[in-house]
Amino acid sequence: MARKGSKEERPTASPSSLSNDEIRRYSRQIVLPDIGLEGQRRLKSASVLIIGTGGLGSPAALYLAAAGIGRIGIVDHDTVDVSNLHRQIVHGTSTIGARKVASARDRMHDVNPLIQIDAYDEPLTSENAVRIASPYDVVIDASDNFPTRYLSNDLCVLLEKPNVYGAVLGFEGQVSVFDAKRGPCYRCVFPTPPPPGAVPSCTESGVLGVIPGVVGTLQAVETLKLILGLGEPLIGTLLIYDALDQSWNRVAVAKSAECPVCGKKPTITNLINYEESCGVPGHGGAPRVILGEEWEISPRELKDRLDRGDGARVIDVREQGEWNMVHIPGSECVPLRTLEAHVSNLPHDQEIVLVCRVGVRSARGLDLLRRAGFTRLKNLRGGILAWAQDVDPTMPTY
Repeated sequence: MARKGSKEERPTASPSSLSNDEIRRYSRQIVLPDIGLEGQRRLKSASVLIIGTGGLGSPAALYLAAAGIGRIGIVDHDTVDVSNLHRQIVHGTSTIGARKVASARDRMHDVNPLIQIDAYDEPLTSENAVRIASPYDVVIDASDNFPTRYLSNDLCVLLEKPNVYGAVLGFEGQVSVFDAKRGPCYRCVFPTPPPPGAVPSCTESGVLGVIPGVVGTLQAVETLKLILGLGEPLIGTLLIYDALDQSWNRVAVAKSAECPVCGKKPTITNLINYEESCGVPGHGGAPRVILGEEWEISPRELKDRLDRGDGARVIDVREQGEWNMVHIPGSECVPLRTLEAHVSNLPHDQEIVLVCRVGVRSARGLDLLRRAGFTRLKNLRGGILAWAQDVDPTMPTY
């Protein structure tokens, strides 16, 4: 298991020289006139931090390791789950249950044992981000949530490092390079996070497994271009990919004088509490909306009530695709992002039980209905996963 901030040393030649083994390993790159021996030495001397070893981080980590980046840091605080494997190709069936940074590190060293890999088995937070990121030349944002995305951006602006950004959802992806010294940062384009629940995650809406592969590989390409000084990096350009029609759209993005972190009068001069500013669950996984016990119902209690036919209305606030995959019999799907529009269709004289995957989105839905004047409300504690565990073990989970 990887220790917090651990790194595994591998014997290598001096960063300024290449061994015969390295020349043989990287020969197909070295023969490129724009790279040569000097470019390969530059890659060996470079350092890259990858935030996340999931769908985006997997291809980025593997290709940068293969390319001969001399030092790669990987940050993640999760374990490998079977549901990761359709897109997170750095992991495998044999590493299910293992810490992700350990799984990724071992696979990267299998690809290239000549590089140094620093494994940070801890969540990236405003408290540890500067310590972790400071030694690296380039940061790759391969995260899957808004708190980490805004943290990565602000961190890179404050440390004056390029931030190679990627994001995916469904059949689409985005790539850019945010470098406040030469162009806009992420906040110039997206000044504030979207409201909680406004943008569904990959868990909620899904993603075609190869899409993170496309985007993560492009992040690796942009990183290599930055280090080698080749071509035109995507600074000031947001590249948008749609797999369904194989279209690529380039959107010009400009630096904003009003940007709160890199503008003329920045208001963000230190890293902040990003979970609070984005209004989403923190690293511990607890929902931002804290409900008292009087607002919750256990899976077994709900099952007993449904069996008695006492008239509870079960509203599942997951996305339609999630509901189609698995749901409580008799429940109806009203995605959280549409719940407010359905308020007029819901009864005040019938108890409503809200359900989601783990109880976080449904807690937000309950809070929304409570503020709309509903009083007969319950949240299914632990969500559909708890129902599968306590009521119906034959139900598939994800």
